[in-house]
Amino acid sequence: MPTRKLIPDVVKQQDLTTLPPDATVRDAAILMAEKRIGAVLVTEGRRLTGIFTERDLTARVVAAGRDPAATRLGEVMTRGPDTLEPSATAFSAMELMDRHNYRHLPVVDRDEVVGIVSIRDLSAVVRAHLEEELRDREAFIFGSHYSVGATL
Repeated sequence: MPTRKLIPDVVKQQDLTTLPPDATVRDAAILMAEKRIGAVLVTEGRRLTGIFTERDLTARVVAAGRDPAATRLGEVMTRGPDTLEPSATAFSAMELMDRHNYRHLPVVDRDEVVGIVSIRDLSAVVRAHLEEELRDREAFIFGSHYSVGATL
């Protein structure tokens, strides 16, 4: 896993979900529900200005008693979120997300947002890495014809 890059090893041909800062929280919530995602990138063109997550919705809108239809994303988004470059490793993304306790991390190349990685994406990479490592160890210990799925 340490050598797996965010792009293309973790994030592959994403259809980015973005909204401008003047979109409403309701717009974002509808989009997030339709796409079954937990975050929307807030952009001006392809330049990232912030991120709006389920946590932002809960803490900054619902708990604060704000009207989702009248509240603009620019008022409640997380401004200037941490980002990583496409060449960053999956491990560095996981480490950063764990240290700051968030579940979504934008991927930015120069000033252009090119992806978003979630803790779920990273979990899948870890699982695949562990399965691959287990297969390699079984092959080394028992020979290449031994495995759980082998047929006799």
